[in-house]
Amino acid sequence: MEKRDAAAAVAPIRVLVVDDEPLAREKICGMAADDPEIRIIGECSNGAEAIEAIQAMQPDLILLDVQMPEVGGFAVLEALRDEAIPPVIFITAYDHYAVRAFEVHALDYLLKPFDRERFKAAMERAKKQLRHDPDNGIDARILALLEQIKEPQRYSERLVVKTGGRVFFLNTDEIDWIEAEGNYVSIHTGAKGY
Repeated sequence: MEKRDAAAAVAPIRVLVVDDEPLAREKICGMAADDPEIRIIGECSNGAEAIEAIQAMQPDLILLDVQMPEVGGFAVLEALRDEAIPPVIFITAYDHYAVRAFEVHALDYLLKPFDRERFKAAMERAKKQLRHDPDNGIDARILALLEQIKEPQRYSERLVVKTGGRVFFLNTDEIDWIEAEGNYVSIHTGAKGY
Protein backbone atom coordinates (compact mmCIF):
# COMPACT_ATOMS: atom_id res chain seq x y z
CA MET A 1 0.00 0.00 0.00
CA GLU A 2 2.85 2.40 0.79
CA LYS A 3 4.38 1.92 -2.68
CA ARG A 4 1.12 2.94 -4.31
CA ASP A 5 0.92 6.07 -2.13
CA ALA A 6 4.53 6.95 -2.99
CA ALA A 7 3.82 6.52 -6.70
CA ALA A 8 0.72 8.68 -6.42
CA ALA A 9 2.78 11.45 -4.79
CA VAL A 10 5.10 11.60 -7.82
CA ALA A 11 3.85 13.69 -10.74
CA PRO A 12 3.17 11.54 -13.80
CA ILE A 13 5.60 11.65 -16.70
CA ARG A 14 4.07 13.74 -19.47
CA VAL A 15 4.40 11.85 -22.76
CA LEU A 16 3.85 12.96 -26.35
CA VAL A 17 3.13 10.17 -28.86
CA VAL A 18 4.21 10.80 -32.46
CA ASP A 19 3.33 8.21 -35.11
CA ASP A 20 1.72 8.52 -38.54
CA GLU A 21 -0.21 5.27 -38.02
CA PRO A 22 -3.48 5.78 -36.07
CA LEU A 23 -3.56 2.15 -34.89
CA ALA A 24 0.00 2.41 -33.57
CA ARG A 25 -0.90 5.57 -31.61
CA GLU A 26 -3.99 3.84 -30.24
CA LYS A 27 -1.95 0.80 -29.14
CA ILE A 28 0.71 2.97 -27.47
CA CYS A 29 -1.87 5.10 -25.66
CA GLY A 30 -3.72 1.98 -24.53
CA MET A 31 -0.57 0.45 -23.07
CA ALA A 32 0.38 3.73 -21.40
CA ALA A 33 -3.08 4.03 -19.83
CA ASP A 34 -2.27 1.02 -17.62
CA ASP A 35 0.52 2.96 -15.89
CA PRO A 36 -0.52 5.66 -13.39
CA GLU A 37 2.95 7.21 -13.63
CA ILE A 38 2.52 7.91 -17.35
CA ARG A 39 0.17 10.55 -18.75
CA ILE A 40 -0.28 10.99 -22.50
CA ILE A 41 -0.53 14.75 -23.07
CA GLY A 42 -0.90 14.63 -26.83
CA GLU A 43 -0.78 12.67 -30.05
CA CYS A 44 0.71 13.79 -33.36
CA SER A 45 0.29 12.10 -36.72
CA ASN A 46 3.28 13.71 -38.43
CA GLY A 47 6.60 15.39 -37.78
CA ALA A 48 5.40 18.95 -38.40
CA GLU A 49 2.67 18.55 -35.76
CA ALA A 50 5.23 17.03 -33.43
CA ILE A 51 7.58 20.01 -33.66
CA GLU A 52 4.74 22.39 -32.77
CA ALA A 53 3.45 20.16 -29.97
CA ILE A 54 6.90 19.69 -28.42
CA GLN A 55 7.45 23.44 -28.40
CA ALA A 56 4.00 24.17 -26.97
CA MET A 57 3.56 21.29 -24.51
CA GLN A 58 7.16 20.67 -23.45
CA PRO A 59 6.66 16.95 -22.70
CA ASP A 60 8.91 15.01 -20.34
CA LEU A 61 9.26 12.17 -22.87
CA ILE A 62 8.60 11.69 -26.59
CA LEU A 63 7.58 8.37 -28.14
CA LEU A 64 8.67 9.09 -31.71
CA ASP A 65 8.20 7.11 -34.91
CA VAL A 66 11.31 7.23 -37.08
CA GLN A 67 9.81 6.99 -40.55
CA MET A 68 6.91 9.32 -41.30
CA PRO A 69 5.92 11.13 -44.51
CA GLU A 70 7.58 14.51 -45.10
CA VAL A 71 9.17 15.04 -41.65
CA GLY A 72 10.60 11.91 -40.02
CA GLY A 73 11.65 11.41 -36.42
CA PHE A 74 15.28 12.41 -36.90
CA ALA A 75 14.18 15.55 -38.79
CA VAL A 76 11.95 16.46 -35.83
CA LEU A 77 14.97 16.38 -33.53
CA GLU A 78 17.02 18.32 -36.06
CA ALA A 79 14.35 21.03 -36.23
CA LEU A 80 14.44 21.36 -32.44
CA ARG A 81 18.22 21.47 -32.19
CA ASP A 82 18.31 24.94 -30.60
CA GLU A 83 15.72 24.05 -27.97
CA ALA A 84 15.57 21.75 -24.98
CA ILE A 85 14.84 18.30 -26.37
CA PRO A 86 13.20 15.87 -23.96
CA PRO A 87 14.32 12.24 -23.82
CA VAL A 88 13.15 10.14 -26.77
CA ILE A 89 12.07 6.54 -27.23
CA PHE A 90 12.04 5.73 -30.94
CA ILE A 91 9.27 3.49 -32.23
CA THR A 92 9.57 2.02 -35.70
CA ALA A 93 9.09 -1.03 -37.87
CA TYR A 94 12.62 -0.66 -39.25
CA ASP A 95 15.57 -2.03 -37.31
CA HIS A 96 18.20 -0.37 -39.51
CA TYR A 97 17.61 2.97 -37.73
CA ALA A 98 18.66 1.58 -34.35
CA VAL A 99 22.30 2.61 -34.52
CA ARG A 100 21.42 6.16 -35.50
CA ALA A 101 18.77 6.32 -32.75
CA PHE A 102 21.31 5.44 -30.10
CA GLU A 103 23.80 7.86 -31.63
CA VAL A 104 21.35 10.60 -30.65
CA HIS A 105 21.11 9.03 -27.19
CA ALA A 106 17.62 7.60 -27.45
CA LEU A 107 16.48 6.07 -24.19
CA ASP A 108 15.17 3.04 -26.04
CA TYR A 109 14.19 1.72 -29.46
CA LEU A 110 10.93 -0.18 -29.78
CA LEU A 111 10.71 -2.32 -32.90
CA LYS A 112 7.13 -2.79 -34.17
CA PRO A 113 5.33 -4.95 -33.45
CA PHE A 114 6.23 -4.89 -29.77
CA ASP A 115 4.33 -6.44 -26.90
CA ARG A 116 3.12 -5.01 -23.60
CA GLU A 117 6.16 -6.33 -21.69
CA ARG A 118 8.62 -4.67 -24.07
CA PHE A 119 6.69 -1.39 -23.87
CA LYS A 120 6.61 -1.62 -20.08
CA ALA A 121 10.39 -2.21 -19.97
CA ALA A 122 10.98 0.89 -22.10
CA MET A 123 8.71 2.96 -19.86
CA GLU A 124 10.48 1.70 -16.74
CA ARG A 125 13.82 2.70 -18.25
CA ALA A 126 12.41 6.15 -19.04
CA LYS A 127 10.94 6.56 -15.54
CA LYS A 128 14.20 5.55 -13.94
CA GLN A 129 16.15 8.03 -16.05
CA LEU A 130 13.69 10.89 -15.58
CA ARG A 131 13.15 10.32 -11.86
CA HIS A 132 16.81 9.76 -11.07
CA ASP A 133 18.14 12.87 -12.78
CA PRO A 134 15.46 15.19 -14.16
CA ASP A 135 18.06 17.62 -15.52
CA ASN A 136 20.33 14.99 -17.02
CA GLY A 137 21.61 17.03 -19.95
CA ILE A 138 20.13 14.75 -22.59
CA ASP A 139 19.22 17.72 -24.77
CA ALA A 140 22.86 18.87 -24.80
CA ARG A 141 24.05 15.36 -25.70
CA ILE A 142 21.49 15.06 -28.49
CA LEU A 143 22.53 18.44 -29.88
CA ALA A 144 26.19 17.45 -29.80
CA LEU A 145 25.48 14.19 -31.58
CA LEU A 146 23.28 15.89 -34.17
CA GLU A 147 26.26 18.11 -34.96
CA GLN A 148 28.36 15.01 -35.57
CA ILE A 149 25.71 13.54 -37.84
CA LYS A 150 25.74 16.69 -39.99
CA GLU A 151 29.46 16.37 -40.69
CA PRO A 152 30.02 15.11 -44.23
CA GLN A 153 31.06 11.51 -44.44
CA ARG A 154 34.71 11.16 -45.31
CA TYR A 155 35.87 8.55 -47.75
CA SER A 156 39.32 7.12 -48.26
CA GLU A 157 41.37 8.96 -50.84
CA ARG A 158 43.12 5.74 -51.85
CA LEU A 159 42.18 2.10 -52.19
CA VAL A 160 44.52 -0.85 -51.80
CA VAL A 161 44.29 -2.91 -54.99
CA LYS A 162 45.77 -6.37 -55.54
CA THR A 163 46.09 -7.55 -59.11
CA GLY A 164 48.48 -9.93 -60.85
CA GLY A 165 50.37 -10.62 -57.62
CA ARG A 166 51.02 -6.90 -57.07
CA VAL A 167 49.59 -4.69 -54.37
CA PHE A 168 49.39 -0.94 -54.93
CA PHE A 169 47.40 2.15 -54.00
CA LEU A 170 44.85 3.60 -56.38
CA ASN A 171 43.61 7.17 -55.94
CA THR A 172 39.81 7.14 -55.68
CA ASP A 173 39.47 10.22 -57.87
CA GLU A 174 40.93 8.16 -60.75
CA ILE A 175 38.13 5.56 -60.56
CA ASP A 176 35.50 5.81 -63.30
CA TRP A 177 33.33 2.93 -62.08
CA ILE A 178 33.32 -0.29 -60.10
CA GLU A 179 31.38 -3.37 -61.11
CA ALA A 180 30.69 -6.68 -59.43
CA GLU A 181 32.12 -9.86 -60.96
CA GLY A 182 31.00 -12.80 -58.85
CA ASN A 183 32.88 -12.67 -55.54
CA TYR A 184 35.20 -9.96 -56.85
CA VAL A 185 34.93 -6.45 -58.23
CA SER A 186 36.45 -4.79 -61.27
CA ILE A 187 37.72 -1.25 -60.91
CA HIS A 188 37.84 0.81 -64.10
CA THR A 189 40.13 3.84 -64.45
CA GLY A 190 40.37 5.40 -67.88
CA ALA A 191 41.70 2.68 -70.21
CA LYS A 192 42.79 0.36 -67.38
CA GLY A 193 40.85 -2.19 -65.41
CA TYR A 194 41.82 -3.94 -62.18
